[in-house]
Amino acid sequence: MSRNRPDQAAKARLPLHWKMAIGFAVGLLFGLIVHVSGADAGWVRDFTRYVTTPFSQVFLSLIFMLIVPLLFSALVVGIAEMGDIRALGRIGWKTLAYTVVLSAVAVLLGLVLVNLLKPGVGVDPELARSLLVENAERAKQIVASSADQPKGLDMLLSIVPDNVVNAASNNGSILALMFFAVMFGVGLVLTPSQNTALLKRGIEGVFEISMTLIGLVIRLAPYAVACFMFNLAAIFGFDLLVRLGAYVGVVVLALGLHLVVNYSVALKLAGASPLKFFRGSQEAMVMAFSTASSNATLPTALRVADEKLGLPRTVSRFVLTVGATANQNGTALFEGVTVIFLAQFFGVDLTLGQQFMVMLVCILGGIGTAGVPSGSLPVVALICAMVGVNPIGIGLILGVNHFLDMCRTTLNVTGDLTLATLVAQGEDGRELPGVVGETSAP
Repeated sequence: MSRNRPDQAAKARLPLHWKMAIGFAVGLLFGLIVHVSGADAGWVRDFTRYVTTPFSQVFLSLIFMLIVPLLFSALVVGIAEMGDIRALGRIGWKTLAYTVVLSAVAVLLGLVLVNLLKPGVGVDPELARSLLVENAERAKQIVASSADQPKGLDMLLSIVPDNVVNAASNNGSILALMFFAVMFGVGLVLTPSQNTALLKRGIEGVFEISMTLIGLVIRLAPYAVACFMFNLAAIFGFDLLVRLGAYVGVVVLALGLHLVVNYSVALKLAGASPLKFFRGSQEAMVMAFSTASSNATLPTALRVADEKLGLPRTVSRFVLTVGATANQNGTALFEGVTVIFLAQFFGVDLTLGQQFMVMLVCILGGIGTAGVPSGSLPVVALICAMVGVNPIGIGLILGVNHFLDMCRTTLNVTGDLTLATLVAQGEDGRELPGVVGETSAP
């Protein structure tokens, strides 16, 4: 009997997203009580200064510590999964082109809606400023790094790093690091040899280790969420709930429009039937919504592409396998909307140049984000720091993140199937050199 107890205990454990929801509710409830009863009490200041704020800062520091190895390895592996670009030729480049276009349209739609509807606008600037004062040292670092950001043509030129080590150590240069990772991945694909195969396995190992460590850090999220929400609710009160509800509404609206409108237009332009496509994709969409993981949904997506959509296996296996990591429109859209929302919430006025940079990072972030639940949170925190928004703001979204993760994963998986359908048009099932047999059927 005792041998079964560990298994029973494991089954009895609450899922992480429920723990985060509980932490969110507890922190919010106590924060609202403090706000109503008077947030200027001495014990409240001491509690936030010596308990909640230090813990939340440690959580963020752990996230930032792992972001460079995670992003670099994820991008390199994502590009390397494309196989031999010279052999794949037309298929590989069509996949890459459609991925960039669909991600760009998704991010642009999100940025337009969040700037138009302004879900984060309306908070008293003095209250927002008081929250930043509690994190004065971190805020000064962010403002200082933001002031040094290149603008205009210099911003575009800075994408190509002259010192990749410096780019890796500077949050503001993360786009340069991502550019280097993409180039490194392309070079890895174009240099097939035993040595590069060994190097690729080593980088995959770095990715796996980074994911394991991120998983360990995310276990602290329920407690960090409680700390974040206590600090925020104690200052902003019930206005916080209004802004958070508006933010969720904008994200869901943007995801829905991209899913129904943009994908339908793309399919129609390619000569495919949107109605037939969505009917055939229902099973994969439900699985994606349930698991909140593109990788976990991959076997179902492969079967749907084969049995329901009738796509050539040589196309669907390649595109869906790559897309589970590299074609995440929902994640890119979510990241863009979240950064602009937090900028509005804290009264940070982002220029068009800064928003353009956010868009570029989100497009690449869609390639470099792990296809697992909450895989985009480190990227959101990183982009916030890059454009001068206090990363502590991610505490606002952690409590509702699982629901939004389910929604954006549904868009990601549907986007992968859309991408496979677009690439398959005109291919007539022609074989792809080097692809057949590399990805097994589910």
